[in-house]
Amino acid sequence: MGTPHIAAEAGDFAPDVLMPGDPRRARRIADLVLEDARQVTDVRGILGFTGTHEGRPLSVMASGMGMPSLTIYATELIRFYGVRRIVRVGTCGGMSPDVDVNDVVVALAAHTDSGMTASRIPGVHFSHVATFDLVRRAAAHVVAGARTHVGAVLTSDHFYLERPELFRLLTAHGTLAVEMEAAALYAAAAAEGAQALAVLTVSDHLLTAVELTADERERAFHSALEVALAALAD
Repeated sequence: MGTPHIAAEAGDFAPDVLMPGDPRRARRIADLVLEDARQVTDVRGILGFTGTHEGRPLSVMASGMGMPSLTIYATELIRFYGVRRIVRVGTCGGMSPDVDVNDVVVALAAHTDSGMTASRIPGVHFSHVATFDLVRRAAAHVVAGARTHVGAVLTSDHFYLERPELFRLLTAHGTLAVEMEAAALYAAAAAEGAQALAVLTVSDHLLTAVELTADERERAFHSALEVALAALAD
């Protein structure tokens, strides 16, 4: 079978997929949560794995960075491999004073400065929202030693561009954090009739300039992974 970006065969992916950005993180998650994990694709270094978790089929696949990259992989997984639910497990930069590093953000909705979704439905400002059932289960799960927030994030095309006034206005309107993929995931899932959610670790904060070290990020992502798995639990 295969697609231009995924080398897997039909049936190689489970209906549920955890989707980090980093291919090495995909391997790390597969090692942590999958039983009998096997690699099913490695095109362009974007790794995908399938196994079982607590007796249920589960896959893990990286998305790369940014909205265009994630849109390609999410669309192909849903359209050609029968994937029904995708949960992004990633990092974000805190914007709200109510959010601290190490916290978990469940992205209920995603604003964006990208033009990618502007052409989906001409004349409409498309709303990027997560699937309610996934949000409900994620929000209800309590992680020992970690705080979980549910709310809107900003999905931005720009990593280094500094826009303090924009961030101030977004924060004033309840935006919790900034990242680079959630809006694309929600739009792709909506277009393809699938379910989606982004669960994010706050790795740094725009207001305080506090940021986690590489080792701290590795430890902190376990909380977001636990919440993501809870979201997929039936």
